[in-house]
Amino acid sequence: MSSTRRDFIKTTSAAGLAAALPPIPVIDPRPRPALRRRRPDDELRVAVIGLRGRGWNHVQAFESLDHVSVVALCDCDRDVLDKRAGEFERTHGRSIDAAIDYRTLLDRPDIDIVSIATPNHWHAMMTMDACLAGKDVYVEKPVTHNIGEGVLLLNVVARTGRIVQSGMQSRSTPAIHEGIAWMHEGHMGDMTLARGLCYKPRRSIGRVLRAQPVPASIDYDLWTGPAPMKPLLRSKLHYDWHWNFDTGNGDLGNQGVHQVDICRWAIGARSMPRSVSSIGGRLGYLDDGTTPNTQVVLLDYPKVPMLFEVRGLPRDRDAQEGDWNGSMDTYLDQRIASIIHCEGGALVVPTGSRDCWAVDLEGRRIMSWSEHADHFANFIEAVRSRETNGLNAGILEGVRSSELCHLGNISHRLGSTASLETALETADTHPEYYESVQRMSRHLAANGIDSEAEAIIIGPTLEIDQVNDRFTNSDSANMMRERNGRPPFTYPKLT
Repeated sequence: MSSTRRDFIKTTSAAGLAAALPPIPVIDPRPRPALRRRRPDDELRVAVIGLRGRGWNHVQAFESLDHVSVVALCDCDRDVLDKRAGEFERTHGRSIDAAIDYRTLLDRPDIDIVSIATPNHWHAMMTMDACLAGKDVYVEKPVTHNIGEGVLLLNVVARTGRIVQSGMQSRSTPAIHEGIAWMHEGHMGDMTLARGLCYKPRRSIGRVLRAQPVPASIDYDLWTGPAPMKPLLRSKLHYDWHWNFDTGNGDLGNQGVHQVDICRWAIGARSMPRSVSSIGGRLGYLDDGTTPNTQVVLLDYPKVPMLFEVRGLPRDRDAQEGDWNGSMDTYLDQRIASIIHCEGGALVVPTGSRDCWAVDLEGRRIMSWSEHADHFANFIEAVRSRETNGLNAGILEGVRSSELCHLGNISHRLGSTASLETALETADTHPEYYESVQRMSRHLAANGIDSEAEAIIIGPTLEIDQVNDRFTNSDSANMMRERNGRPPFTYPKLT
């Protein structure tokens, strides 16, 4: 932990700031040194943290940009680090610094940018540490692991004046901007519902009966960081952390944050909804995961509600024994998408595409858009200009969309098991929620799941104070908004 970060924590704790942090960042009135405006031909030097998957894409993206160089790689798995350092040297023809502990990079004056693609539980803390060390940051989604981290993160970014881009690439797609603008002009009438889909194949991660050995190449204390230190209770450390609430956020916060973000953008939501509800569970197999593989979440905005649907099981039981990956359900021919329903049709935004289109009520395309831009290039442009309003996915957008995913998971985690009949009765207070749960029930039946015997979890409807971002009808939910970091990986306690 750098002295800058220690001083920040000490000062804010002493002033009682941590107990009263607002949901929107408050700019520190104290003067800070002027930020040097870079010449267009200045080289920007980047350190990338987390290299096994998405982080390697970061390396390639930054290396493709003019006057930008990756100068350091970091991963707490020595095997992954050595492999990527070797690949980098072979691909780019030069050696690269390699670090196990990201904190050793923060005091280096030759590093301008830190790019973060670690497991979710590290995103916010690493971003805060990097900002307090004077670095600009590109951080993958979700930018937070829990709601409380977002409050502190916004304040740290505002106080330090750093440029921080959230890894929600759709925000840099001109086609989506054009489609949303066209829809807002009223060509399909008023918006009625925003729907996010994540029908993505997720097989069982297996079940172990005792703690598993951590590979010798991994610094497990550093990997665990601010999360609770627990034995490894799954067969695979990497990637399957997504399906444990200590370190991940399930598919709602993994894939779904992209679709939630587009939905929130499209309906113009700048606050939390007035309430959240969840129905679902981890169904079809018994394994070491704790997050739902089947879920419907209602985020009840008064003008345009938002629904999100998770399905990890395939189309039916036969598909489980055959082509699981190629046999997922679809909705309007989409598996992973944002769909904005309107009085006269819908705007369809598929994942990973440069395209979006509008359909009429019969599903016929009536307009389409196709153009893509580089999200990393947008970040670099803002770093050079020091203009935060030039960011397509600034940290506030990342925090707000991540929060919506956390809301759905909090309702789920506070839920209790019940029958499918009870689930449908619970959802019947909202027509679109009921229809989605009804389709979910048919999906489960097609997979041979006895919904009376399996653990369907009905989450409570949590009402939200949209000004103070707190739950008004559940102390338990407010306790789940945040958690303390694990010493020495700590930040100011939020209340």
